[in-house]
Amino acid sequence: MTKLTKRYVDSIPNPAKETILWDDDLAGFGVRIYPTGRKVFVVQYKLHGRTRRKTLGKHGILTADEARKDAKLAQADVARGSDPAAERKARLRSPSIKELGERFLREHVALHCKPTTHYDYTNLLNKVVNPILGGIKTSEITFVDIQALHLKRRETPYQANRCVMVLSKMLNLAEDWGLRPMNTNPTKRIKRYPEEEKKRYLSEEEQERLGEVLADMLQREKISRYVFATFYLLLLTGCRLGEIQKLKWDYVTQTHLELPDSKTGRRRIPLPRAARALIDTLERRDGNPYVILGTHGEGHYNDLQKPWRRIRARAGLSDVRIHDLRHTYASVAVMNGIDPFTLKEILGHKNLSTTLRYAHLSDDAVQKAAGQIANRLAATLGSVA
Repeated sequence: MTKLTKRYVDSIPNPAKETILWDDDLAGFGVRIYPTGRKVFVVQYKLHGRTRRKTLGKHGILTADEARKDAKLAQADVARGSDPAAERKARLRSPSIKELGERFLREHVALHCKPTTHYDYTNLLNKVVNPILGGIKTSEITFVDIQALHLKRRETPYQANRCVMVLSKMLNLAEDWGLRPMNTNPTKRIKRYPEEEKKRYLSEEEQERLGEVLADMLQREKISRYVFATFYLLLLTGCRLGEIQKLKWDYVTQTHLELPDSKTGRRRIPLPRAARALIDTLERRDGNPYVILGTHGEGHYNDLQKPWRRIRARAGLSDVRIHDLRHTYASVAVMNGIDPFTLKEILGHKNLSTTLRYAHLSDDAVQKAAGQIANRLAATLGSVA
């Protein structure tokens, strides 16, 4: 045994078999020499009664003095209860963010989320997250890494925030799966960008204009009866597009649409007479269970965005999305005095807070009611002039 120095390690001849020479200045610090001449610094320690070794680095890249400092740091970590060798092995075995995402989709999203959510998460990971962060080890990704991605996408705040949300879910699961220490999720301190809420409702004049365009395009056979019915039903029921687009005859009763599954689970949607009468005008196709049929095949009408773009262009509603028809239904309900609790059930919102986004639309009704109350009290109290 002798003190390991650069000169001494350089002078060690190639052994017949792999050998470790220990430093006489720092217990547990040594150099492993291979018959090929390769020399690697190591540190040896005991933890829970077991002897472990950690590789510090290759001689030539790391000097003996640098390796000795690293050995002391490793021994200090051991004294605090860490296991440097095990942690290094865990880092080497750690999946990349891309691999973690694949497991997240396979073992969590596929089992607990809707198919549309699976589709959205897959696209977000493949197109946005993986090109930037996909190659980083799950055990090594940091706040700085995720913050950089968030900043890069600041021009699309909704997408930037969704990236952080999905990464947060993934890294929480990584902790549960033993791939990261508990309570180390680096997304926690990232401040989300403000998201401007899109609020677009059709005025009465716009509703009339849309109705006229739908009727005209149907009469001139620019759209099918099924496309016409889709947009009318969205306005008459407040349903989400997928709930009408994928509606099956088995779900239709005289008074309700009984959906076995939706964005918020099982739903029982009131079916007004006008909506039921419209559904009754639609022809069925043998062997096809869907109400809204495409031009051929056994499925439902697939791409309703394409006819909607033509319809809204004709109606002068270029900024109106299909989902805004649901917003219009909600706005009409609120302005006609429907209370938020009732509207929540009609729309199938999971949380009342979602429904309360429409509450501002009832300002006129509230003002009118307040005036009526004040007038009645004033009449009882007498003139205040």
